[in-house]
Order: sequence, then C-alpha cells, then structure tokens
Amino acid sequence: MPNWYLGKIRYQKEQENGSLKTINEAYLIDAVSYTDAEARLYKVMADNTPDFTVQSIGKMRLSDVFHFEGGDNWYKAKTIYVSIDEKNGKEKKVTNYMLVNAETAKEGIERIDESLKTMLVPFEVTDINLTTILDVFPYEADETTDLPPNFKPIAELRGELAAV
Repeated sequence: MPNWYLGKIRYQKEQENGSLKTINEAYLIDAVSYTDAEARLYKVMADNTPDFTVQSIGKMRLSDVFHFEGGDNWYKAKTIYVSIDEKNGKEKKVTNYMLVNAETAKEGIERIDESLKTMLVPFEVTDINLTTILDVFPYEADETTDLPPNFKPIAELRGELAAV
C-alpha cells in the first residue's frame, strides 16, 4: 500500500521585467518515510528547478490515486460507503479520500465512478475539490539506490553462512 507525502517547494523565478517572483508548488510523492519523500523530491525537482527549498513534507491520507491520460488538474474526492461491522452487526460509514486527475470537477467525479464501478458495495462521492498538486510521483520498482560497497545482498550472505 502506498504511503503518500505532500511535498511543498519554494523558489524564485525572474520575470520578464527583471523582478523576482516567489513560486510555491506542491507535489505528491509515494515514499516509505519523510526522509525518503524529501530525497525523492530533491531528485525529481533538481533537474528542472534551480535553487529551490523544501518548505514542508506532510503525510497525505489517500486510499487511492487514479491517473488518466489528459487532465492537468488534480482533484481530491471524498467517498463514503456503508460497511457492516461483523462483531455487532451494525452499519458504519467508511470515508475514503482519493486523488484523480481531470480537466473539470465533473470529469473527476466521472473518473472516480469509472474506477470504482467494480466495487460490490454502493458508494457516494460527497466532495470533490481542486488541489494545488502539480504532479504525482508514484514509486517505481526500477529505482535503484546506491548502496555502500560493503553491503551485500542477503542471498550472498546466506550462501556464505551455508558454506561454513
């Protein structure tokens, strides 16, 4: 299950008239910790954005992120469905927050409905709000981190221990 972090950066950009304008941007990053989120944010932003500072990194509680082709805006949707508690048999409302990219809020609701159409329980999208998120960076399995040269894979260690 992904752990989503909202990273906010700030930098200054020179305008056409020579003045400096402060730019604030927000990005969503899938990471294992705050430190990992900050490192990944620096890694993806360093190529395009000179001299930026990370203003904040906070955990964002999302049950799912839906990415579709087309749609530059990211919308945060609140969905509610009813679940039955197995212990006492009572109904309880379950609230989930999801993120979807779309051009309009109406298209965002349609995309949420399309993505959740296989759910067996009925759900309702109660809120949909435009976010300031510019881009989403999911975890990619092919990302490799440079390990120190004295680190060995566990398989090698097990082979060495078995030979002893």
